[in-house]
Amino acid sequence: MQVRVVGPLQWVIYPALVAMAATLILATPVELFGLKLPEPVLPLVLAFAWPLIRPSMTAPAVLFGLGVFLDMFWGGTLGLWPLCLLSVYAVVLGSRNLLAGQETQVLFVWYATCTVGAFLLAYLVVSLDAGRAPSLLALLGQVIPTLLLFPIADWMVQRFDDGDVRFR
Repeated sequence: MQVRVVGPLQWVIYPALVAMAATLILATPVELFGLKLPEPVLPLVLAFAWPLIRPSMTAPAVLFGLGVFLDMFWGGTLGLWPLCLLSVYAVVLGSRNLLAGQETQVLFVWYATCTVGAFLLAYLVVSLDAGRAPSLLALLGQVIPTLLLFPIADWMVQRFDDGDVRFR
């Protein structure tokens, strides 16, 4: 039997670089029929999938870096997205034993709950920082595209979950 080893480069570093590149591409000022490109929070997909794939010390550090990248790129409150991404990672890591081996529908409910929770936390932090509540339509404009990215998280979990047969 051949051992297929999937290291952190394949399931942490490459997806993080893809998330950064996709964030840059989706931020381009392109309009189609009067609509702008959506700006989902792509690292939320990684914050959900990584603890289910394999807990590591590299993933939270990379999530922190991705969160700082989002804060600096979008010009938001520094520390907002690292807090949100790491809170999703912590919740999923804490419930990893419960989620292991669950069907896709159950994972989607957890993904949706974590995503809505992260955006609620971001909404509260921005409201406290700005002194007034941000637009709910703008919030929905980010929540809905982020929720639609669940197939990527599911694919990552299915693809990398049994990536290293040494741990069976």
